[in-house]
Amino acid sequence: MQRKSGKGGYKVRAFDLDVKSVDDAGQFSGYGSVFGVVDSYKEIVAPGAFSNSLDALKKSGRALPILWQHDSYTPIGSWAGLKEDDKGLYGDGDLWIDEAPNARIAYRGMKAKAITGLSIGYYVLSSDYNEKTGIRTLNEVDLAEISIVTNPANANARIDAVKSIIAHGGLPSLPEFERFLREAGFSKSMAAVIANRGLKHLLQSESGDVANDVNRLLDGLKSLTFKE
Repeated sequence: MQRKSGKGGYKVRAFDLDVKSVDDAGQFSGYGSVFGVVDSYKEIVAPGAFSNSLDALKKSGRALPILWQHDSYTPIGSWAGLKEDDKGLYGDGDLWIDEAPNARIAYRGMKAKAITGLSIGYYVLSSDYNEKTGIRTLNEVDLAEISIVTNPANANARIDAVKSIIAHGGLPSLPEFERFLREAGFSKSMAAVIANRGLKHLLQSESGDVANDVNRLLDGLKSLTFKE
């Protein structure tokens, strides 16, 4: 049985960096998303999911930004020639290595294979949920940006991804937040305690700025738990 859903909130999806070598000018090519792969959230991107968004982007004449760690105030380059092929979402990236300091960090890290992640920011416009498999297929998404992240499996990168969702006007649900904590390295019991005593309390509070309260909770987790 399948169930369709309408437009969802802003989401991020991290991948291991799948690019060809970066040249001396900071230009590279690679995939920002791969079709048919079930991720840790049990979601699949279907072929054609980016088609309408890419058409709209082309008509607008606007280039999609490359952001550093999902920070909308830190663009480090732009994407050109984004297209879908049989494998996924493919594009040519141009890092602004002469103008943006973080672009130079990304460039050196990619050359050294020390920076290993791409993460796309998007809105879900249409999806199907298979109740038998528990897998959601994303049929249409509105692509907002593609970030270079230091390591998509790193706990701090996951926190920054959740903060990006909040910055775009969304809030994680309790199950989403608990799942994020599990993937960040917390035990099942500890994740449940933090989600229920932390996020649940904030969502039920009468504070006029829940988003800032949740951001402070995330910053606390980062500074106390994931300090290197």
